[in-house]
Amino acid sequence: MLNQRVSHLFLITLILSCLCCISGCKKEIEHSLNVDYSFFVAGHVYGKPKINNPGVHPPFKKKFPLIKNDSLIAFGVFTGDIVIKSTDANWDEIDADIEEIGKQIYFAPGNHDLTDRELYESRYGNTYYSFVHNTDLFIVLDSGLDGWDISGDQLQFLKGILSTITPHVDHVFVFFHHMLWWSNNNQFRNIKPNSLKGRKEKINFWDEVEPLFSNLPNQVHLICGDVGARLDRAEFMYYSYKNINLIASGMGLGYRDNIVILDIKTDKTIEYRLIALNGLSIDRLGKLEDYRLR
Repeated sequence: MLNQRVSHLFLITLILSCLCCISGCKKEIEHSLNVDYSFFVAGHVYGKPKINNPGVHPPFKKKFPLIKNDSLIAFGVFTGDIVIKSTDANWDEIDADIEEIGKQIYFAPGNHDLTDRELYESRYGNTYYSFVHNTDLFIVLDSGLDGWDISGDQLQFLKGILSTITPHVDHVFVFFHHMLWWSNNNQFRNIKPNSLKGRKEKINFWDEVEPLFSNLPNQVHLICGDVGARLDRAEFMYYSYKNINLIASGMGLGYRDNIVILDIKTDKTIEYRLIALNGLSIDRLGKLEDYRLR
């Protein structure tokens, strides 16, 4: 009788497992059919302050298989502080990690990456640039070039790109390291970035840069990466208004380390996946859109 009960329990467990597997496969197939392509964003990639890891933050490296095995992920963007200091040895380690990921990775450099700007540019080229993927425009800016201002030649570059390309694309994605929308007297004042080093007392984001995007017919995503590495600081954020979506994502402190995967769907909507780098579940941080200003 006992053996019969055990057999029945085993059979029930096997059936439930098969049903879960079928359900999971069905969801995966539906996801694949509805998504045009995906990309991921990772901020403060070197990780914990003052720790010179061999390559990227170790919890991030453990998630490489998740990225590699997702055939829909076309590329990734590292939004700054990729290395603790700009040296050939540190960049060689990053290049080795990127080779392991096996996908195109774009850099939006941070202040740590540009401690030797000449070395960085000799290896990776200009610090601000643009590219088009499918029907979307991607812009990378160097927020450290002029004390967090987007000014001079870089501002002219930005205006030129927006005036010539945006009528022919769907979404506009803009990446930079520093949280340019932050100010100690605006609604984002409690979302403290990792550092304010090098920031001018007043910057031109809200007066000159933001209007370039908010006046567009496109949906715009502004994404920064200098968060997640210090106590009492933000690890991620999301805020949406008009046609603008503000996103911050980063790692280094430990518990709430994260990356964000953006799924661009066939109907042109976008789905965000906030991926926890620590803990048993990659979903344990909840949905990015559920973030609320504090």
